Amino acid sequence: MNTITKIEHWADTHHPQWIDFVRIILGLFILYKGILFISDTGALLALMKTADLQFVNLGLAHYVAFAHLVGGILIAMGLVTRFAILFQIPILLVAVFLVNAQPGFLSVSNNLEFGISLIVLILLVTFLIYGSGKFSVDHWMKQHPTW
Repeated sequence: MNTITKIEHWADTHHPQWIDFVRIILGLFILYKGILFISDTGALLALMKTADLQFVNLGLAHYVAFAHLVGGILIAMGLVTRFAILFQIPILLVAVFLVNAQPGFLSVSNNLEFGISLIVLILLVTFLIYGSGKFSVDHWMKQHPTW
């Protein structure tokens, strides 16, 4: 636990302010992807139709949509950012290593999706280390503990 505290202290002292705007944009992008999942569930289920466990796929589709909607809002606001990111990382790991590894991996559209998924995964890991920053609800709550 002492190591986590040291990493958190280092991240707080070395946190540039411009990275908070990247966190806000990342949260809004994840929220947008959650809205896309909900608006086009047929495409999401068609993507998962290749597996044999239909009910598991339906549950995973709901988990992805809910995690993106709630997690995107929390990341953008900077409220329990690290906790919200922990729910996003497994989704992005699956997106990077399993979904994009299907046949046709070298097609242009798949490379674009792979690149975006990889960038989002790297940003999530970065904000897992750095935390929410000064322009966040978490920082405001630390500054005003009795309000």
